[in-house]
Amino acid sequence: MSARSCVDCGRPVRPRERTRCGKCHRKAHPDRACQTCGRVRVIVAHGMCDPCFQQDPDRLFRKAERIAARLEEPPVWFADFVAHAAARHCVGRTSLMIGRLGRMLAEEGAITPQALLERVRQPGPSLGELARALEDFFVDAGLAFPLDHAAQRAAERRRRRIKETPEPLRPGVARFADALLAGQQRSRRAGTRPRSDLTIEGDLAIVRDLARFLSVERAKADWASTEAGDIEAFLTVRPNSRQRRLGALRIFFRWAKANHLVLVDPTKDVSSHRHRALRSAILSLDEQRRLFRRWTTDPEAHPHESLVGLLALLHAASSGELRQLKASDVDTKRRTVTLGRRRHPVPLDPATWAAMERCLHHREELGTHNPHLIVTHITRARSTPATDQYLWKVLAPAGITSRPLRATRIVGLIASLDPKVVAEAVGMAPAGILPYAADQVQDLRLLSNL
Repeated sequence: MSARSCVDCGRPVRPRERTRCGKCHRKAHPDRACQTCGRVRVIVAHGMCDPCFQQDPDRLFRKAERIAARLEEPPVWFADFVAHAAARHCVGRTSLMIGRLGRMLAEEGAITPQALLERVRQPGPSLGELARALEDFFVDAGLAFPLDHAAQRAAERRRRRIKETPEPLRPGVARFADALLAGQQRSRRAGTRPRSDLTIEGDLAIVRDLARFLSVERAKADWASTEAGDIEAFLTVRPNSRQRRLGALRIFFRWAKANHLVLVDPTKDVSSHRHRALRSAILSLDEQRRLFRRWTTDPEAHPHESLVGLLALLHAASSGELRQLKASDVDTKRRTVTLGRRRHPVPLDPATWAAMERCLHHREELGTHNPHLIVTHITRARSTPATDQYLWKVLAPAGITSRPLRATRIVGLIASLDPKVVAEAVGMAPAGILPYAADQVQDLRLLSNL
């Protein structure tokens, strides 16, 4: 409680109140019509009730003027940042951001935009709303370089995987991680295709799992004692990911042999033995009709659910193509859409185009500056695409995911068209389309030949 007292009743006054407590303030200011909403309520300030005053955009600029007046040398970009943040965030959140920014500027004094970005960033997986808003503003205005937050998060994930490795085998994994990063940098300088951070982290996770397996199951504390039988036993634990794990282990042991950690490569004679066939479920006609009816007639279906479902079911759109789809990729005159790396625009049928219009209208209602078509409440104030988890969540009411929808459409196309034509249409490599053709027989064609 504040030490101040109410001038009328003498009770303590809270910090947000000026001279009177809330009860005496309401007595001194009786209810009257709000000039914004017209309802008869207690007037807080500027002729507005409390809900209207909290959502008044002018409140932000008045607060910004007071903050700038208290600063000895207010930055020239401060007012522009307030307008930038107000256009992307609600009034309450923007007010909190500029209040924190004002306190920081008062403590630091004259500070460059790049140093301010480093100062406001939060430790952990998220930058924070203020740091993200400042980064977008400074980068667009050319005042600072973007924070390489993704690279720092990737480095933290690599350190965590190395730390989770048993201690006797940890130095070899740490050296292997440094070698992968050095190769990534060389590829970038040479202009070739470097390994992504996600691939490097996956390789380290597989090597970490092998180190745990050797330490717990085989009681081995040295990489040189690894045998082919150990590799076979490790790959048997997760047979579905045998090829991916064996590929990462071959990379590690080739490096280990070249750096004298092992004398013999234990993965040399180990085979993947993986049958490349379709593993996704194929929907029946009744199930396809049920989903199509839901996404075209049910008014309770979310616009994102209808669009994602129909694009995957009728046009074989992958989750990556759906996430990266931007509003600029939609041609409203020709009713076509550009999906991923497909060479030609995809013409949309009436049902999918109706779902597309609902999604575009929903995006306009959000008032976002995010260029992507599918915008969530988290990405509304950002420029990043939606996550794979969101696509899974948005299709959860229908009890389906995008993978069986896409697989069903591709299998149906292969049953009636040449696989190379299908691969060209959906933007896939001819070798990648073959698993969809394995063990798939069209029952109607069999019956017609009897």
